[in-house]
Amino acid sequence: MESLRELYRIGTGPSASHTMGPSAAAAIFRDRNKAASRFKVTLYGSLASTGKGHLTDVAITRAFAPRFVEFVWKPDEVPAYHPNGMDFESFDPAGQTLEKWRVYSVGGGALREEGKPAPADVYPLKSMASILAWCSEHNAPLWKYVEHCEGPSIWGYLAECWKVMQAAIARGYAAAGTLPGVLNLKRKSASHLAQARQRPDKLQRTGVLTAYALAVSEENASGGKVVTAPTCGACGVMPAVLAYLQETLKADETAILHAMATAGIVGNLVKTNASISGAAVGCQGEVGTACSMAAGAAAQLMGGTVAQVEYAAEMGFEHHLGLTCDPVAGLVQIPCIERNAVAAMRAVDCAEYAMLSDGSHEIPFDTVVETMRQTGFDLQARYRETSQGGLAALHRARNQANFEALHAASTKTNECG
Repeated sequence: MESLRELYRIGTGPSASHTMGPSAAAAIFRDRNKAASRFKVTLYGSLASTGKGHLTDVAITRAFAPRFVEFVWKPDEVPAYHPNGMDFESFDPAGQTLEKWRVYSVGGGALREEGKPAPADVYPLKSMASILAWCSEHNAPLWKYVEHCEGPSIWGYLAECWKVMQAAIARGYAAAGTLPGVLNLKRKSASHLAQARQRPDKLQRTGVLTAYALAVSEENASGGKVVTAPTCGACGVMPAVLAYLQETLKADETAILHAMATAGIVGNLVKTNASISGAAVGCQGEVGTACSMAAGAAAQLMGGTVAQVEYAAEMGFEHHLGLTCDPVAGLVQIPCIERNAVAAMRAVDCAEYAMLSDGSHEIPFDTVVETMRQTGFDLQARYRETSQGGLAALHRARNQANFEALHAASTKTNECG
């Protein structure tokens, strides 16, 4: 498995796979082709289907600025290696091709080239079962395995990520107005937090958790600075759970960083053995993974054993199986933002449930990861970040019907007049 630096990435939204990844790819290609006068970018599959809503073209254009970029959109051509395929071409002033490059944005901002090896492994163990065995052998918590593999420098990086998460919460609930895009969706974080603070302490949990999750997700939808945990589309879950539990449990920063490391193992296992890409496996790979990560982190902060932490993570993941990725209008807003809020609540619930047990349960975490992988590949393409099915399709059909009804009524009125 790769370093947690590859899982927790600091960047700008609204999408790790559709914005951060393509922007990074464009920067790499730009630096390799400094003599080019113009570029051509062909986007395939999910990138072409929802790229405009995710600002893919905007991110790429900014990376190549001030040079001209031509875009070709091919939503019906889905590469076999991964749905988020991109072809980059560069041209000299005479129009001659300088270089062609195909690369894939595989989720969480990561890039891959077909036929080329992935980054070197930092973690030799690649299953939860083997990591749990290591913890048992060394009488150590899960976060100790992170330190063992990454070295002490990982704590500084996680501390930086935690600061970005906290800043996103603060900016998010201080902001007002509507989110960018055709949906004109109103920001809700400030309202949730204000209402929560007016309630007795024991009744504040839902309001505070959702306010924090909404704050980060709304910042992401606005193109703000966030941390992939494990993706931009699911970036609100972890910060919400960590911030809420830091307040209620009086956890210090060291405990928070240890919880982030534990959550990182959970996310890394999903990324390695299945996928965190909505275009590959649906939203179960994004929000499902985020809930699983946050549930494991929460159980640890509550004082759970390694077995209870694994149980919480398994439960948070299991109950997101089959979740489709169907962003309305191709935007990371509906249902994405609310899903972050609900997953944050579910993560804490799963942790509390696991803490009522001794950690024993029937279905291991690794089995749920494999189930998610198979389920994701079985999902029809229209339910995997193409906006061609589910909520996106029905919302579009309803709006079209409303438009036609209004047009018919207007025409009839004009005829009568």
